[in-house]
Amino acid sequence: MVTNRFRLLQPLALVFGLALMLSPAVFGQDANQSSTRARTVSSGEKMKIKGVVVKRDADTFTIRDANGVDTVARLTDTTSVKTKGGFLRSGTNYGATNILRGLNLEVEGRGGASGELIAEKIRFADSDLRVARAVESRADPLETKMAEVEQNSQRLSGQIDELAAVSNAARGGAKAAQESADAAISGVNATNERISALDDYVPQESLAVNFKVGSAVISKTAQADLDKLAAKALNAKGYVIEVAGFADATGSTERNRALSQRRADAVIRYLVENHRIPLRRIVTPYGFGESQAIADNSTRDGRAQNRRVEVKVLVSKGLLQSAPTMTTPSSGMVSMVDPN
Repeated sequence: MVTNRFRLLQPLALVFGLALMLSPAVFGQDANQSSTRARTVSSGEKMKIKGVVVKRDADTFTIRDANGVDTVARLTDTTSVKTKGGFLRSGTNYGATNILRGLNLEVEGRGGASGELIAEKIRFADSDLRVARAVESRADPLETKMAEVEQNSQRLSGQIDELAAVSNAARGGAKAAQESADAAISGVNATNERISALDDYVPQESLAVNFKVGSAVISKTAQADLDKLAAKALNAKGYVIEVAGFADATGSTERNRALSQRRADAVIRYLVENHRIPLRRIVTPYGFGESQAIADNSTRDGRAQNRRVEVKVLVSKGLLQSAPTMTTPSSGMVSMVDPN
């Protein structure tokens, strides 16, 4: 009986060991964290803050300035998000999804009713955005997996005592408890696989919007197709929309890049203005110009196919997978369902 209980405790020990090793790197606990202060912005008060994004939620983010003061900023559909411009050039527009943890930025706006800063303008450098993207791509998967590991370890710790009691009370209980433990570990592994797929997006709907020569005007037929795609996207869970513009090989390379960008922007404008697709759901559009042709540019029909904007509705693969269930195979006395 002692040997069987030791076998049951082994998975729990491994889980807690992994949590202890990764927790400093993942959660970024800071010795000075308790010294941070929160700022409340008076309603209507105009304010400009420079600092680093330390927390990101769906419609808000927290910025910490050089004095260690935290301010909550709220994003709206009218918030201007751009890179800082240079001499004789303006910055590049970005979607709100590019406000990432670790990004150095400057936010300007007015106080809201709840003491937060309603962001009107957000500016940052291209180099700071690249750094923030690199940090986010590494931190997010680890944080998600560690949170799931902690939840699973808590569930497993509660199951150990119950499984031991079943083993002592019933004939053949040791075998049943071992089977239950194996089933629990199998469920944990399945859950971790599901979490690993959360940042792996797969297309659910796709659409090619074609344009006339030199034009960025969306036709009536294409508008109807976009209406259908938007309706499906709004009914999806955790979706994002990817928009990429293209051109045929007619004209110069720079002209085609600018034209393809205008086409992508026109599609986004249509989705936002006609269907109120939130900007945070739209991946930053990009104009590829004449590159990535899908047909022969030497023919009229091929050029017509290449004058396009590709629109894709993407959903996390982890959200598409069903949550695992774990039950004891013999006694049927213990049932554990993943709440996620």
